[in-house]
Amino acid sequence: MVNFAQMPKYEAYKDSGVEWLGELPLDWTVIKMKFLFKDTSIKNMPNEALLSVTQDKGVVPRSWVENRMVMPSGNLESFKYIEKGDFAISLRSFEGGLEYCHHAGIISPAYTVLKATKTNLVDIYYKYLFKSKIFISELQTSIVGIREGKNISYDELRYSLLPIPSEHEQALIANFLDQKTAQIDAAIAIKEQQIELLKERKQIIIQQAVTQGLDPNVPMKDSGVEWIGQIPEHWNYIKLKHFIDVLPGFAFQSEAYSSNGDDIKLLRGVNVGPDLVKWSEVVYWSKDKMAGLDKYQLEEGDLVIAMDRPWISTGIRVAEIKAEDLPCLLLQRVGRIRGNKEISTSYIKLLLSTDLFLNYFEPMLTGISVPHISAEQIENFSAPVPLFEEQEKILNFIRNETDNSNDAIALMFDQIQKLKEYKTTLINSAVTGKIKIIPEMLQA
Repeated sequence: MVNFAQMPKYEAYKDSGVEWLGELPLDWTVIKMKFLFKDTSIKNMPNEALLSVTQDKGVVPRSWVENRMVMPSGNLESFKYIEKGDFAISLRSFEGGLEYCHHAGIISPAYTVLKATKTNLVDIYYKYLFKSKIFISELQTSIVGIREGKNISYDELRYSLLPIPSEHEQALIANFLDQKTAQIDAAIAIKEQQIELLKERKQIIIQQAVTQGLDPNVPMKDSGVEWIGQIPEHWNYIKLKHFIDVLPGFAFQSEAYSSNGDDIKLLRGVNVGPDLVKWSEVVYWSKDKMAGLDKYQLEEGDLVIAMDRPWISTGIRVAEIKAEDLPCLLLQRVGRIRGNKEISTSYIKLLLSTDLFLNYFEPMLTGISVPHISAEQIENFSAPVPLFEEQEKILNFIRNETDNSNDAIALMFDQIQKLKEYKTTLINSAVTGKIKIIPEMLQA
């Protein structure tokens, strides 16, 4: 990664008069968006290709993003026509910017289609500008609606001021960012593949330990489950309900939430990640309304599991409550798990974090938009369970065998984050002229 301080700068800058742009190169101009792009609404073209508006790929054919083509229920005559090089304001533009169209076709009438009105605009330059973090921050001034109903109003946005470098500079910036972001994305992809390989190795170690134990010479017996195979003869293959109790959270009324930091935190699904309780988003419950809620008070050492979307790309959303998380109350759609004296809390968490549990619950997830697992389904999960002393030996073995992998994964996650931050800063700097892109910076 090239240090930004070493990159070329323009000879002179001026105050743009626009807060989000800051200083611009002296010969750049700014102009209201309405003079560069117009809102178009061409309809009655039902035979054109159906397109999807996505945050990561832009506006692309539906076949690119959907495994099974689903015909929209609405009248295709009402869909809007969009061409390559146009932009779409999506329902999530307030958090992801405007989407560049890669193919001509039709999109939902819920979207706004923007078409350039000037011939000296390089579409790829504006593609990067409209997805830049600084432009997304500017979009916040054009939001109508609240929470999930946030929309970008072009009636408001069209008065935003945009930079206009020369057409030659726009092309240089666009080509430079195409090359550099592709390199950064490739580096990120390699590290993500390395992380997946380390995770697979870690899962193999865990899977073998929790199904076969640590002694290769111990007598084995058939578990009765094809994908588990044989387990040590002295182990029980048994439902977890014999060892654990799962309590679903209480349905606290959202209109009664408190914002007083001295009240009691409510543990919601958003607070539970894989092996992590996080409080970046927190609501509270008044201490004066605690009557009848004793059983929903969490304790140190409790396990909590997200019952909505229990599985995400980084693993099962199950975590242990620490002293610093307390006091807190258990909200609905989160389950609290407590074990008896025959099973270690850490061993329960280990079992629930394995592919054994994933293979068990994945086929039975209910809910179309939000997959859900019930307390009863968690308790009915069958697993190989050794005696308590052997559980501790297995836990220690896994810690020793996977510590290096965990450190390597954490390091690569940090490197990926730095690459993403560098990419963000590079785009912000290039599209606003904080660095000068010259032909020598482009690869032949």
